[in-house]
Amino acid sequence: MSIIDYMVLPKGAKKKRRRRGRGQGSGMGKTSGRGHKGQTARGKTKKSKGFEGGQMPLLRRVPKRGFTSIFKRQYQIVNIDRMQHMKSLPKDNTLTPELMEQKGLIKSSKLSIKVLGDGELKKELIVHAHAFSKSAKGAIEKAGGKAVLIQKKTQEKAKVKKARVKVDKKQFEKARVKVDKKQVEQAQVKEKTDEKQGK
Repeated sequence: MSIIDYMVLPKGAKKKRRRRGRGQGSGMGKTSGRGHKGQTARGKTKKSKGFEGGQMPLLRRVPKRGFTSIFKRQYQIVNIDRMQHMKSLPKDNTLTPELMEQKGLIKSSKLSIKVLGDGELKKELIVHAHAFSKSAKGAIEKAGGKAVLIQKKTQEKAKVKKARVKVDKKQFEKARVKVDKKQVEQAQVKEKTDEKQGK
């Protein structure tokens, strides 16, 4: 015999299932513990969040104002003074989003970055970011550095789209000219045939 055969469950670990609606002697007969009539005595008693028994819920009573823009762009903010205190920079002094993430200036290099001009900057840095404040850009350039704007993929796609539209317009115009020439030629031929028939 194995040890499992000697093992005993602790008291209260295994309970019997309540059998409802099996006569009044069981204590769970007739109304099955639901009480007499009413909403909770019938089926589908689950209520939605904020339900207040039929009266106007608080969420709908409270006035609403404004809206949430779906085009809102959220930036990770980096101040100039934090760049000043950075140690062990690369030889070319370029500060990319990947390097900012490594140094702990931002949480993720995949999200947009904005550089603000709080503090002083004396280092000559080439900073790559998605946006710069006027004071930040001025401070970077004053120190002998460069503020490089990173273009998002959506902007690049928009440029490609515009270029494609221009090409399509040119092609359409060329095709229309060809069609017009054909129509003119056909009309001239028709006129000549009509003249001959008239004679």
